[in-house]
Amino acid sequence: MRRNSASAVWEKDLVHGTGIMKLGSGAFEGPYSYASRFEQGKGTNPEELIGAAHAGCFSMALAHALAQAGYEPKRLETSAEVTLDKVNEHFGITHIRLITKVEAPRVDEKTFLKYAEDAKYNCPVSQALKNNVVIELQAELVH
Repeated sequence: MRRNSASAVWEKDLVHGTGIMKLGSGAFEGPYSYASRFEQGKGTNPEELIGAAHAGCFSMALAHALAQAGYEPKRLETSAEVTLDKVNEHFGITHIRLITKVEAPRVDEKTFLKYAEDAKYNCPVSQALKNNVVIELQAELVH
């Protein structure tokens, strides 16, 4: 079992406050604020970091599945669009759209899409989110 960590410090109230989020590995440290979360302000936000985690997790799962099946992938480029929406009286992540372009020789479209859907469903981040978030996949095979 591996445990990973991250931390956040927030100062002041929601609208006027600011904070810093850090990954335990030291690979990322960045500011966040009300403006970076709900407007177009500078900095990151929790949803953006969840999107990065989901895109990375999905890409790794798909790369592994393709390689295990003998279709050695060359490049996987995945982005995640994370929707934060008001649900009843609270905000929640309601939808994530994974968009991936994959270069993998010798795999046909139907087989590729099967592995992509499986990765969408089974990567650990998808598993953590699946009961509360609609996860959509747009997958393109490029040769």
